[in-house]
Amino acid sequence: MRLADKIALVTGAAGGIGSSTARCFAREGARVVLADIDVEGASRVLDQIVLEGGEGRVAGADLTSEKEVVDLFSELHEEFGRLEILVNIAGGDFDPMASVEEIDAERMTRNLDMNLKSCVLCCREAAKIMKPQRYGRMVNMSSLVWRGSPGQFTYSASKGAIYSFTRSIAIALGSSNITANALAPALVEVDAFVRALGPERWKAMSEATAARYPLGRIATPDDVAKAALFFASDDAAFITGQILEISGGARL
Repeated sequence: MRLADKIALVTGAAGGIGSSTARCFAREGARVVLADIDVEGASRVLDQIVLEGGEGRVAGADLTSEKEVVDLFSELHEEFGRLEILVNIAGGDFDPMASVEEIDAERMTRNLDMNLKSCVLCCREAAKIMKPQRYGRMVNMSSLVWRGSPGQFTYSASKGAIYSFTRSIAIALGSSNITANALAPALVEVDAFVRALGPERWKAMSEATAARYPLGRIATPDDVAKAALFFASDDAAFITGQILEISGGARL
């Protein structure tokens, strides 16, 4: 198994991509800590992991709160004494499809806090554990819109910042045998998005989007989870500071 005996923290573990990643890592032998503000949702994912023979535990935390992030990593270090893998998946777009003139300051702050601030804080605290042990794998969630998007201004800004931050920590932490890479998915079929749009709108949008992708389909959460697994494993031991677009060729 590719992650045997590793301790892996997955944020946003109650969501579609987070839950797939947590289950994927558990199947590969990791003991997974499922961090999410949605404790009930994360607990359901943990139940699935246990049924599949894996190990883990749930950690409830608001990852936009510095205190709660510090407490989360302190408790994790006290319990396990180590942390090999951090996957920052928690996030979302809280100001979608606003025009330039309609950018909302409050929703902009929410986008920056949930996507960027949570990632920075978690990486900061993970580095405190990983540097002394001289080993670590950090995987951060960007998005294909890190390149820019005319309908997701502050979300794309936060995702672009995640990539530049990832490059920066890759440079800073490389001498401690810590890698840092980013994932940039295109459209992914997750339940929360389907519910938000409604089945009919989702069907129309996903089919139109898939038709533009060379592979002819949109991504599944498992597509993203398997990419995260690669970066988290020692198969990617000599890869750092990179962004991997999981896009079906969408921006070739």
